[in-house]
Amino acid sequence: MTGQNPEFKQPPWVQSPTEVMGWIDATHPSKKTKGKKHVASGEEILRNLHVCFDLDVEQKKIPPRNIFSRFITMITRNGFVEEGFELIPTAELVLRGLAKAKFKNIVKIVVNEKTIYRHSSNNPDLRKTIDDFSEITNSIRTGKSVEVTALLKEGMKSLAIVKIMKIHKEKDHAVDIQIRGGIKKELYHTFLNYLTEKLGLKGDQEKFI
Repeated sequence: MTGQNPEFKQPPWVQSPTEVMGWIDATHPSKKTKGKKHVASGEEILRNLHVCFDLDVEQKKIPPRNIFSRFITMITRNGFVEEGFELIPTAELVLRGLAKAKFKNIVKIVVNEKTIYRHSSNNPDLRKTIDDFSEITNSIRTGKSVEVTALLKEGMKSLAIVKIMKIHKEKDHAVDIQIRGGIKKELYHTFLNYLTEKLGLKGDQEKFI
């Protein structure tokens, strides 16, 4: 078996956002990398990111409903857990983070796998959606998940799909973010730093899709 290059840095699958970005810099140093490119102005572009996080909150295991479920959970060790955060306020903070990263156009909002908001115009304003968010979600009393899709058009076209799960499998994460297309590294840091400050992100996993 061929030995691994001693200079190769292993990806920090469960590290801080800063360490993840350090890994990107170390393992993708050239302009021909798949995950990121440099534009003419010298700004660095990250492409097709998939990021998973947990929040720094209490997590409660949900007891299986019946004997069969208990048996499956015992075998897989992957039962359901409930996160100790409020779903709708958390989703609103994610929307504000997207706005700070220049994702100005909202596409749709899905709660409990049901689309509750879809903007029909060509230029749906994200900040107006944030202002109207409490009204949009007023009918949602209990929620297991919220998925927000937003569009970035500044300089390049990019689609962000953010899913927040209050109830999920033990081995999954509470926050799942996919950015399809390109995003400036600076804007990505702005988004990530905002979520870290407001939500207390921890245990992130990052890869290119």
